[in-house]
Amino acid sequence: MRRYEVAHLRPNGDLHEFHRLAPAIPAFEDGFAALARGCLLSTDRGTVAIEDILPGDRVRTITNGFQTVLWRGSITVMPGKTPDTSGAGRLVRVSSDALGIGRPMPDLLLGPSARLYYRTPTIAHITGHEAAFVPITDFIDGNAIFEVTPPGAVPVYQLGFARHERILANGVELDSHNPGTRHETGLRREMLELYLSLFPHVNRLDDFGRLMHPRMSLRDIDVFDVA
Repeated sequence: MRRYEVAHLRPNGDLHEFHRLAPAIPAFEDGFAALARGCLLSTDRGTVAIEDILPGDRVRTITNGFQTVLWRGSITVMPGKTPDTSGAGRLVRVSSDALGIGRPMPDLLLGPSARLYYRTPTIAHITGHEAAFVPITDFIDGNAIFEVTPPGAVPVYQLGFARHERILANGVELDSHNPGTRHETGLRREMLELYLSLFPHVNRLDDFGRLMHPRMSLRDIDVFDVA
């Protein structure tokens, strides 16, 4: 089991925070483990670290300008104490300029569920979308993008908006929280109810809306590229 920290906006606009124990499995952790403490985002009050952003704040998105954060989730990565069944034991450091000039700037520390907005002609050809969201773990090369083991506990976060968004962290485009379809989560009955209890700003999976771009692995893209 794992402790999940949640902050969300109530319908009356009040901020409410709570924590809950739930299974330490990828279906749950995926919604909480994208942005490590210290990631910088642009808000309507300036550049703010992810740990200082709360529901009610307005974060600049690439797609729809400043949007109100409705939900923020967090878990803590504990080195050497992550269950074997968990996907949240890996942190990824992206070195400055690894993805282009100022992408990122400065170095960016991400959790395992971070997905990079990645554009190639191959994606457009096979999906009809100009880009896809690809797990940052797919880009690990051991040089400019590499896995790190933190010396101590590190909080990792994710943000939720009224719809799926593209956000900028240290100059790198990533996606906000959206669990995808029921088929993608693999959750049913009581487990789905427990999952949804961590997202009080929605009543059902459909309330998260559609993904703005498909999610793909770099391996799948490369296979089509070769073909």
